Amino acid sequence: MKRVLAIAGFLVVAVVLIAAIGLMVWEPFFARDGVAPEGDRTYTAEIVRDEFGVPHIYGATDPDVAYGVAIAHSEDDFTTLQDVVAMSRGRYGAIAGQNGASVDYVYHLLDARGIAEREWASLPEDTRALLDAYAVGLNDYAEQNPGEVKLGNMFPVNGVDIAAGFALRQPFFFGLDRFLGPLVAGEPLPPEYGPQIPASDLAPPEDGPRIMEEPEAQPLARASDPTPGSLRDDFRHAGSNAFAVSPEKSGGPTILVSNAHQPWRGPVAWYEMVVESGEGWHFAGANFPGSPFPFLGHNENLGWTNTVNTPDMIDIYQLVLDDSGTRYRFDGEWRDLEATDVTLPVKVGPFTLPVGRTVYRSVHGPVIKNDKGAFAVRFAALGSIDQLDAYYRLNRSENLAEWREIMARGQIPSTNFIYGDAEGNIAYIYNAAIPDRPKGYDWRGVLPGDTSKALWTGKVPYESLPQYFNPASGWVMNANNTPFLAAGPGSDLDPADFAPEMGVELKMTNRGRRAWSLMSEADVIDRDTLARIKFDTGYAREGYVARMMDEIEAIDPREHPELAEARTLMLEWDYSADNIGRADSIALLVIREFMSSAYNKKPWPDVVEELTKAKDHLQTHFGRLTPPMGELLRLRQGEVDLPLDGGSDTLRASTTWDVEDDGRLAVRHGDSFIMWIEWLNGQPVASRSIQPFGAATTRPDSPHYADQTTLFVQHRLKPVHFWRDDALTNAVTRQTVSSKRQ
Repeated sequence: MKRVLAIAGFLVVAVVLIAAIGLMVWEPFFARDGVAPEGDRTYTAEIVRDEFGVPHIYGATDPDVAYGVAIAHSEDDFTTLQDVVAMSRGRYGAIAGQNGASVDYVYHLLDARGIAEREWASLPEDTRALLDAYAVGLNDYAEQNPGEVKLGNMFPVNGVDIAAGFALRQPFFFGLDRFLGPLVAGEPLPPEYGPQIPASDLAPPEDGPRIMEEPEAQPLARASDPTPGSLRDDFRHAGSNAFAVSPEKSGGPTILVSNAHQPWRGPVAWYEMVVESGEGWHFAGANFPGSPFPFLGHNENLGWTNTVNTPDMIDIYQLVLDDSGTRYRFDGEWRDLEATDVTLPVKVGPFTLPVGRTVYRSVHGPVIKNDKGAFAVRFAALGSIDQLDAYYRLNRSENLAEWREIMARGQIPSTNFIYGDAEGNIAYIYNAAIPDRPKGYDWRGVLPGDTSKALWTGKVPYESLPQYFNPASGWVMNANNTPFLAAGPGSDLDPADFAPEMGVELKMTNRGRRAWSLMSEADVIDRDTLARIKFDTGYAREGYVARMMDEIEAIDPREHPELAEARTLMLEWDYSADNIGRADSIALLVIREFMSSAYNKKPWPDVVEELTKAKDHLQTHFGRLTPPMGELLRLRQGEVDLPLDGGSDTLRASTTWDVEDDGRLAVRHGDSFIMWIEWLNGQPVASRSIQPFGAATTRPDSPHYADQTTLFVQHRLKPVHFWRDDALTNAVTRQTVSSKRQ
């Protein structure tokens, strides 16, 4: 009997061991085999790194340069590039666990791979060649550095994989995550959306559509962080600032300032570069991991930058399903709901678990089922990867007319574009793929999914978007605020001139208020004046700031004696996050959730609760309510630990942070890549830039892991060596890289 039990026990252990091994190794075998680009083309590039490690990449052809971009970026941050590749293959969960699997779910929901495969042939041949060359660079680096590869069977990749990554990520620039999370969880949609009622009860109002102004977030039902849970961390965008000033207003050069606010690490962190090919491509700027070209910056003649805009680009439809839940009603007929079973890899400790899910689609778009019904998500950019070609063409455009012609294609689905050039032109385009919606529905509410009358099929004409070209004021700006306050009194557009169905945002950020006011007041906006505006740390007592302060003042110290000191301190606050005032630290902590409520349209926080949390944090970690803000707010990278200024929604932005064990706030999101560009008449373009850390943000052993930090906290910029002679003069390293394909 003992022998039988021993054998049985052995068999159980063996089965468990086999299962454990299977869970550790199944994912690479299950994953779709990677495929290298077709053809036998070889690539050669020269990578010159300057004193700050910024790569200057040269090649005979544009694909040669794209190959070099992949090699240089891999040398500095291969770990993040692999995350992006895993996302583009639906395998991120095998790296990042449940949060990664959430991204993979969206990958399948949007059919990112299918979009890339279907649309690949529609891209121009030279754009496809650029993407393939970039993929070869990633493959070669992986082959030469196998110890750094995170997942088996991750490589090789090809241009379609790169395009699939774009198809996945682009919708998050205009806020898709704000809808997916609540829909998946069956929770209320963002506050601008109405109640989820049966689609059969929805009908267009008799007196036409009810178009609302920007709604104030109400404490009705809090929309949770998106589940898929990692979307906010991997793709979130806090905002950006952008400024362009004409020579007449500056008293000298055309000035363009790019001040994008992005995460300081991860798949949408900026990576700086200068590229130049023998075919005429010459550009300085920054890209995101997974891109063969910069998304913003400048060439010899012109430049642009971007800020996130939030027009009403997404519509939600409630479907009417039959009793089986497999068909939906549309124009009086029943249609099959497309259903595809997918397997999501979810890393848990040493194991990777296979988790089955079903993704659905209807004529409206992707469908999510929850306990309130089935809801379809629709946006005009779904199914397109044309932006890949558009950004490449913008890189190579030579004048305003050519640049405008590319923009007019409407291939880039969102973000404001702020422009400047050597001819003295400045511009601001409120760029967005806004649905061309018929009148008769409340497009801010959940729409009926059972009628084609509510189903739009196209975009509004590009010409109908808000646009500024050389306004009389001599300047344009945007800080994620309404485009109707962008160029000063007498030059701003009138919102009445634009159809309300477009859903153009009307909100004003604090940054927008401060920039608009400071630029409107300035007789001349020269370099020094614009620098003071860009690094401004002030708050206007308007909007959410005024409401917050009114509520703090209304706190009765007799009812809340424990908050008396904190309340008094806040009422003494000088409305600045400059690291000087006694109240700066407590104001920094208090204001964060109120800013988030206004910016992200979340429920309004409880002022007593927020002031209590701030008070308790400061007393716990500093023993007083008045530590200098620089002791609280820190830039931390490895051994570097420096004080920061700026706050949530100030033009000098320190927006999001991690609260560390010592109570300090380690900023991870805010002012990121800053680029200052000038064209002075008769002189070549000149630019300066800065990043919070360095060129090699995930390489602690690199001298460029944190070598820009001191300049960054001091509001200083470093030179951009745009011209080759200058780059070679300041070169620290030079190398030639070539592909091995024969």
